[in-house]
Amino acid sequence: MEKEEFLKRMEVELKISKNSKYTLRNYVRANLELLNFTKKKPEDVKIDDVKAYQAGKLTDKSSKTIVLFLSAIRYAYSNILQKDPTIGIKRPKKENKIPVVLTKEEVLRLFEALKNKKSKLMITLVYALGLRVGELVNLKVSNFDFNERIGYIRQAKGNKDRKFIIPNYLCDELKEQVETQEKNNQEYLFTGKKGKLSDRNIQKIVRLAAKKAGINKLVHTHTLRHSFATHLLENGLDIRIIQELLGHADISTTQIYSHVSTSVLKKVQSPFDSLMKEKEIK
Repeated sequence: MEKEEFLKRMEVELKISKNSKYTLRNYVRANLELLNFTKKKPEDVKIDDVKAYQAGKLTDKSSKTIVLFLSAIRYAYSNILQKDPTIGIKRPKKENKIPVVLTKEEVLRLFEALKNKKSKLMITLVYALGLRVGELVNLKVSNFDFNERIGYIRQAKGNKDRKFIIPNYLCDELKEQVETQEKNNQEYLFTGKKGKLSDRNIQKIVRLAAKKAGINKLVHTHTLRHSFATHLLENGLDIRIIQELLGHADISTTQIYSHVSTSVLKKVQSPFDSLMKEKEIK
């Protein structure tokens, strides 16, 4: 079987199974890269080929990236060729890394560094709603109900919909943006000269703004999503509500932010301090 036919058949299987477009993109890319690396036909790929790719291309990648790659290969070969060249390959343990988070002051500095009106609105929305970059890019003018001050994220990660509250400070700007796009017969909330924006466009805007703002952290769009969740937690919002706002399927994913918030940790009193206070009183 030729590479192109194999990838096309895998794409069909993914669509039939109602996988998200993110899964489709990532799985196709992983299998394409493996086949390009091995220079073999799909049916000739063996476990040693997968290991060789992993050793040559993924040694400096995160556990999450490696697990995604192996899942993509297993899915394709199991569904199309009824074999699994990843059998016997150990999956790395999940890494519990604390994400990079901006302080509230740093978030404001980042916004101030954005001089273009549309760019500022886009990046502000990422933080204000805790969006993934793909969710921002795919926001449509039809996703907003200004009468109810409610918006909708459609078919996000895991093919799930969720609601968000339109922030008061952004309501007028968003209305204006929606009206502009509707007048220009545009389906999406934000577009460029070539139509729909790409994830890369947004990432570049954030990266340059962070540099201009003098923020000495590795900042990308997901940093703003992490910051959104952490700041809500610091404000005392229940973690289960934060889970809903972020669209997390599992509360354990959201609980990472309880380990991030320095502000929350500072409110916790050591039992030693309590003990010493009681001693002083006596």
